[in-house]
Amino acid sequence: MALLEVAANSAVSAFAAQEGGAGRVELCASLEEGGITPSHGTIALAREGLSIPLYVLIRPRAGDFLYENAEIEAMLDDIAHCRELGCDGVVVGALTAEGEVDREACAMFLRAAEGMGATFHRAFDLVPDRHEALETLIELGFERVLTSGGMPSAVAGAASIARLVSQAGGRIVVMPGAGIEPGNIVALREATRAREFHASAKRRLPSAMRRLPGDALGMGAGETRTDLETVRALASALA
Repeated sequence: MALLEVAANSAVSAFAAQEGGAGRVELCASLEEGGITPSHGTIALAREGLSIPLYVLIRPRAGDFLYENAEIEAMLDDIAHCRELGCDGVVVGALTAEGEVDREACAMFLRAAEGMGATFHRAFDLVPDRHEALETLIELGFERVLTSGGMPSAVAGAASIARLVSQAGGRIVVMPGAGIEPGNIVALREATRAREFHASAKRRLPSAMRRLPGDALGMGAGETRTDLETVRALASALA
């Protein structure tokens, strides 16, 4: 049976993911920017309320994945914080100026995460040679890599993902992500032979505030949240 991981941008979204049948949550903030590390309170509340595995995105800012020393120190502190809260794993990644996997930074992340699982995120899709990078991640000790096969969506990158799954040979989990929906997840599983899948299953909710005079300030547009029914549909398709 395949596993569904849901990218949740809040504790409320994480709980919706669990109720809908997700097998794991990747918790983040600012999902619309690709995700950054969530707050202490969000992580603590999610950990308290979830019975499924909780992985936390460790990303200090939006943008690229070339980090300065101060940013790496902050990431190491965030990883330690996740361990203290009892998280099951972290989602990390760093690249060099040439776009290669930053071995030194990633080795530090993995040492800090000892005892927890570690996923390398979609920075992987920016490397010049994904097959070489996959061997690097295996050598470093990552348990999983999230990828769209270097394409805007996992469906578009299905052929590349299938080659990575074959290359991995069970040494690391290759998890397709980006643009996965209930209507394409079964075909994607058949095309890639992947066993884990990553989806945000999100939808935009209108604001519940009654006093919004034209939203002239642009601060009352509602929120994006994990959609329970979409998670259920995804989990059902994989069952």
